[in-house]
Amino acid sequence: MKQTGDLFLVKKINKSIVLDTIRARSPISRAKVSESTGLNKTTVSSLVNELIDEHLVHEMGPGESSGGRKPLMLLFNDQAGYAIGIDVRIDSVSAVLTDLKGAIKDRCFFKLSSAEPQHVSSIIARSVRELSARAPESPYGVVGVGVGVPGIVDEQGSVLFAPNLHWSNVPLQQMLMDELQLPVVIDNEANAGAVGEHKFGAVQDTQNLLYISVSHGIGTGIIMGGHLYRGSSGFAGEAGHFSIKLDGADCSCGNKGCWELYASENALLSAASSLESVQALTGHGPVTLEELIGLAEQGDPDILEIMNSAGHHLGIGISNLINLFNPERVIIGNRIALTEPWIAKSLYDTVKERSLSFHYARVSLEISRLHLDSGVLGAASFALQNFFAKTQISL
Repeated sequence: MKQTGDLFLVKKINKSIVLDTIRARSPISRAKVSESTGLNKTTVSSLVNELIDEHLVHEMGPGESSGGRKPLMLLFNDQAGYAIGIDVRIDSVSAVLTDLKGAIKDRCFFKLSSAEPQHVSSIIARSVRELSARAPESPYGVVGVGVGVPGIVDEQGSVLFAPNLHWSNVPLQQMLMDELQLPVVIDNEANAGAVGEHKFGAVQDTQNLLYISVSHGIGTGIIMGGHLYRGSSGFAGEAGHFSIKLDGADCSCGNKGCWELYASENALLSAASSLESVQALTGHGPVTLEELIGLAEQGDPDILEIMNSAGHHLGIGISNLINLFNPERVIIGNRIALTEPWIAKSLYDTVKERSLSFHYARVSLEISRLHLDSGVLGAASFALQNFFAKTQISL
């Protein structure tokens, strides 16, 4: 019995290796798969045939010959199924449908009328159903859902603490799995953004990366040695709640002087709310970031000063992170990226001034080119990773 079990395990490991090779390098011939993996050609051919039967691989026309019969090339079937990535913010839910390579095929967006967990869960479920209904026919259908949430998430997918949503101990993964009858992965939205940038952004060759997600709050996703760093309990990255002012304002997390009180979207909106130009525009109602950007485009001096201050405070926190982690790249993303023309100079100047020279000389600092898609792509990637884990063995 042990020998049978061992043979089955070896076959599963080899099959995982073959699939990963085809996913990463297709179009590729069987001979090249054999050469790349070190598996003999007979084993590769047998495993490829199984993957073809499972609709994960298909054959295309012949490739270039190196002196004999032209080889049939193998392609990973990225249309064999689809994943859904969800980005939860305090006032909206954004969702994308991706193929098995993470390419976006469709998207939807819903405003939230409440941050109450049941309402948010219902909107997530609505997003999944809408995108699932619009997904093309495929052998595997929708293989899973990934959700990024601005809060601390445990291994069971419960949101332990999300101060900007006013959530505590919300079993979001179980709620959604019960509702959708699909595999669901819940993670912190900054972790999702970091993975999105690392897999699909301009930093795919980077082994040490910080992703700073700045929206209503601030979160940090950390890639170390090419892998997401989670810390001992899985809660790493809550940089928005380190103090940058000793006796600063009270934060919803219970701390004082937190970074996100001075450098987030909420900080911008709060600082601008009492300005005459803003009150004239909104009729003394709440202002949006898009409205502030409109005023900045008109050259409103008060708005420009607020933007400059936010960039400065953002730079203070980022320089601390650079000094601490010594990363290769720092990517700033989420909604703050929309303000790049007005925060960039003070941000970059502050980082240069406050970072240790040895660290600063070796780091690249930039605004995300994925804009608002970092988080949804990373969330979809979590769902895809969960799907492919069924074919993989971790030793």
